[in-house]
Amino acid sequence: MGTVEAANKDANGSLLEKNPSVVFVLGGPGSGKGTQCANIVQNFGYTHLSAGDLLRAEIKSGSENGTMIQNMIKEGKIVPSEVTIKLLQKAMQESGNDKFLIDGFPRNEENRAAFEKVTGIEPAFVLFFDCPEEEMERRLLSRNQGREDDNIETIRKRFKVFLESSLPVINYYDAKGKVRKIDAARPIEEVFETVKAIFGPKNDKVISVLVACSIVSHFVIIV
Repeated sequence: MGTVEAANKDANGSLLEKNPSVVFVLGGPGSGKGTQCANIVQNFGYTHLSAGDLLRAEIKSGSENGTMIQNMIKEGKIVPSEVTIKLLQKAMQESGNDKFLIDGFPRNEENRAAFEKVTGIEPAFVLFFDCPEEEMERRLLSRNQGREDDNIETIRKRFKVFLESSLPVINYYDAKGKVRKIDAARPIEEVFETVKAIFGPKNDKVISVLVACSIVSHFVIIV
């Protein structure tokens, strides 16, 4: 255990030396997080890390850790926060960057507390893509990507889980003035114009209006 703990401390120390800027990206399924993250990466030099993608990649790698994750998901168990956080730490360390978009994490208050405790990093802010359930449902049903979870019953369950588990996280950071709420129901180009105002040169008036808006992850993994 000592070796593992030492390795974690080394990873944390290296990350903190870089003084990384972390932005949590939250929003319901179909809110457009992925599209906007790609735009932010292209225009502002961030590294995009998806907790779900990292877990799926670990499973596909065939590693002992990946097998453990896969078995937990098959048994309907929750993947411990520490497992996901270690994957995020590793990806951050290997990227060589100091600016990160962490997409779909934290999914709940326990995730949030564990991330800050393990990494010693508090996010610069939370980018929250607020989109009506009806619009997210329409998008998910029309995208036709062949995902098993893109049926109406499962979609509505995912909405419910997102709202119930994400609300405490959003409220926690909102109380600290760290939530940047985006009206994600608009066309992609219009949404990105608002995003640019947040990531571009500081515009205090725009930011203050966004911050004034208040708000909406038990770790559910869709594999």
